[in-house]
Amino acid sequence: QVQLVESGGDSVQAGGSLRLSCVASGYTYSMAWFRQAPGKEREGVSCISGSRTYYADSVKGRFTISRDNAKRTLYLQMNSLKPEDTAIYYCAATMRTGLLSSSEYIYWGQGTLVTVSS
Repeated sequence: QVQLVESGGDSVQAGGSLRLSCVASGYTYSMAWFRQAPGKEREGVSCISGSRTYYADSVKGRFTISRDNAKRTLYLQMNSLKPEDTAIYYCAATMRTGLLSSSEYIYWGQGTLVTVSS
C-alpha cells in the first residue's frame, strides 16, 4: 500500500503560478495529476510514466510535471493559471504504465485545492 500526500494548493489570481507536490510512501512507476472542478468529472491533467510525460491539451505549455525519485516526490509546476484551472488536484500512482485515465491508477491522495480568481 502506497500513501500519497499532496501539498501546495492555494488561492491565486489569474496569470499567477503555483507548484504542487505529492510525496509517496513507497515506490511507484507511473504518477499523475488529476483534477476535479465543482460539478464536473475528474479529469487527467498530466502524468509521468517512466521517462515519458503526457499533458491534457488544456494545460499544454502552461503546466510542467516532474518527479524526484530520490525524494519519491511528484511535482506540478502550474504557470499562467486561469480561472478554469480552479479544482481539487489529486495525485495518483500505479506500479504499471499509466496515462491519463483514472482507472489506470490504484493509489490516490486526498487532494489539494487550487483556486484561481479573475
